Amino acid sequence: MDKAQILVASNRGPVSFSIGADGSLGHRRGGGGLVSGLSSAAEGTDTLWVCAALSDADRKAAAESGDGRIDRVADLGGMHVTMLDIPQDVFANAYTGIANSTLWFVQHMLYDTANAPDFDAGFRARWADYRAYNAAFAEALLTGSAEGAKVAVQDYHLALLPRMLRGRRPDLRIAHFSHTPWAPPEYFRLLPADVRRELLEGMLGADHLGFLSPRWADAFLRCCAEFLRATVDPARRTVEYGGRVIGVEVHALGADADGLRERAAADDVAERAAALRERVGDRRLIVRVDRTELSKNIVRGLEAYRELLRSRPEWRGRVSHLAFAYPSRTDVPEYLAYTERVRRLAEEITEEFATPDWAPLVLEVNDDFPRSLAAYRMADVLLVNPIRDGMNLVAKEGPVLSEHGCALVLSTEAGAADELGADALLVNPYDVVETAEALHTALSMPDGERSARCERLVEAATALPPTRWFRRQLDALR
Repeated sequence: MDKAQILVASNRGPVSFSIGADGSLGHRRGGGGLVSGLSSAAEGTDTLWVCAALSDADRKAAAESGDGRIDRVADLGGMHVTMLDIPQDVFANAYTGIANSTLWFVQHMLYDTANAPDFDAGFRARWADYRAYNAAFAEALLTGSAEGAKVAVQDYHLALLPRMLRGRRPDLRIAHFSHTPWAPPEYFRLLPADVRRELLEGMLGADHLGFLSPRWADAFLRCCAEFLRATVDPARRTVEYGGRVIGVEVHALGADADGLRERAAADDVAERAAALRERVGDRRLIVRVDRTELSKNIVRGLEAYRELLRSRPEWRGRVSHLAFAYPSRTDVPEYLAYTERVRRLAEEITEEFATPDWAPLVLEVNDDFPRSLAAYRMADVLLVNPIRDGMNLVAKEGPVLSEHGCALVLSTEAGAADELGADALLVNPYDVVETAEALHTALSMPDGERSARCERLVEAATALPPTRWFRRQLDALR
């Protein structure tokens, strides 16, 4: 078996499998910037992507390969894929119990602290499985890596992995990239002392740590100084710990403009656009595209739209809101409850304002990527108001696809505000009245100003496209 010079580790891989009616396996390339970036970077290099098998079909593909190494996947730039068939109870505890129900909540500062979290014996058992999940990735990477290989570890699911690799293969050059925010010490201290130490030390096994925003990088540095007593240089963004110096940098992932525009030109997108225009007529459009994710703040966004219609009645009948909220983490009870709250509020807005010839709100809670692209093309205003977000690609993709220049109403707590804030209308995500006024300002903006702002948004949004974003991480490992 060939050893790889470049390796990537992430929970979700670049390909997913399906089982046909005849029992045969089919596959589909995944979307997103990481897949695009790596596929391009992998050309001409021995590259291995290690991921978890997420479905029965994935597990079947892994089992048929014998060792999980899948070498027959086309359209991935020649890279190899190893899918790990991690025991389902271990995976559930690591992914749902720790990554999504603990680490995500901490980094996005989402806990209702009067009621949660509880770090009891059950948590400790789940934490042991999170450790085992990381160890399974370590074994696959150690087996598949050539001497001196570069390893790019992705996200909070695999925070312990760099140290596991470092302890056994000091020849490897390791990067870890965080796609989420990082909580400041005042909130990170919610975690048990030994757990937060293990997380920080796990990541500091890397040579290079990447974040989407200076705010998240600086919060990580503060945590290292406070909880590890590490020597931190805030100006140079370095951490000296365990006899090593680890570099911390900001790589603000940009939109893949060419890929988006090519996909948005397809017939199915045009069909969705025609169907949407039939539903809303020639009215102005406020668009949002999110997962039904607690941090995305969909409820307050809908409340702001209701406040707009109440306080600015001149917009009644003249504007419609397309709100596309895709199901997310349906195995986490808080997410199910939140999705239902979104549905109820949408029904209330429709009952209060709808007329026989005007639908004030179109809410769709199902995954339809072509419809999202169609909505981006049609938007007059794009609403992105997360409570807290590592970056937020919607804020970047929307302006890229806008056909006549959209205004962007953007939360100050999105990492993207660092790059887009000068030309967006920034809002406090908790302030419903301010958000409603920003929507009014955006809808009232002169066409010339809106178009000029949108052009500058596109320039900023595409400054570091996925291929260059990933290449920068590899270059940092020289």
